[in-house]
Amino acid sequence: MTRERPEDAAARLLGARATGSAPLGGATRVELDDGGTVVVKQGAPTVAEAAGLRWLADAGGPDVARVLAARDGWLVVEHVPTGPPEPAAAERFGVALARMHAAGAPGFGAPPPGGPAGAWIGAAPMRAVAAEGGWASWYAADRIRPYVRAARDAGTFTASDVAVVDEVCARIADLAGPDEPPARLHGDLWSGNVLWSAGRVVLIDPAAHGGHRETDLAMLDLFGLPHLDRVRAAYAEAAPLADGHAARVPLHQLFPLLVHVVLFGGGYAGQTLAAARAALRAA
Repeated sequence: MTRERPEDAAARLLGARATGSAPLGGATRVELDDGGTVVVKQGAPTVAEAAGLRWLADAGGPDVARVLAARDGWLVVEHVPTGPPEPAAAERFGVALARMHAAGAPGFGAPPPGGPAGAWIGAAPMRAVAAEGGWASWYAADRIRPYVRAARDAGTFTASDVAVVDEVCARIADLAGPDEPPARLHGDLWSGNVLWSAGRVVLIDPAAHGGHRETDLAMLDLFGLPHLDRVRAAYAEAAPLADGHAARVPLHQLFPLLVHVVLFGGGYAGQTLAAARAALRAA
């Protein structure tokens, strides 16, 4: 049986004819005969991604790439043309991000409606099941310990490395800061998933779930974002953060850093352990 090509899947799902295609990271950009351009993905993670995009779009927050079709293991979303980062767009993004977070979630770890319990962040599996307890215990159990175990089992973390992160988990109730309700998170909010387009910001590739809003903000800071100071200032004016939030950034960065250790190996181990030690010092 011939495997369906991305351009053929897009044509079938959208009722259009594909006129060209090109690789786009782990996806395919497809041009259509009506002049439109779409991005096509295939595989198990597309179910969670489609549900996440729709959930975030319903929050009244930042613009999100529109889902055009999601069926038969395929996901087709609008292609977002990019342009230069603009300060005014950054400020609007900060306010919109606060609105998205405030839309909330049924619980910490909760998936979007229709999203699977076995979700993904990039190419790494991610559990998406609403927790009964608060953020600190859920974050330790579902967002730190599974990836530490994977790094240990792969030989990337030594026993002493594991001990450092285990101490964070043991003390997390003291490190977590004031209680907050579950926020509606993008979940993989690094700069590559923030597209600047004609005076606006458009979000792509979420790992959406209910979590702590400081996690999205910490991920923006992890690999840098143009005009991040303006994003943060606008966010804080719209929805002030709890005291001590700056000291908690390393704690919230532990999850994405551990994912990078699992996906890409020991090159991220040092940065991850530095974040764990910084989180402990902030207590």
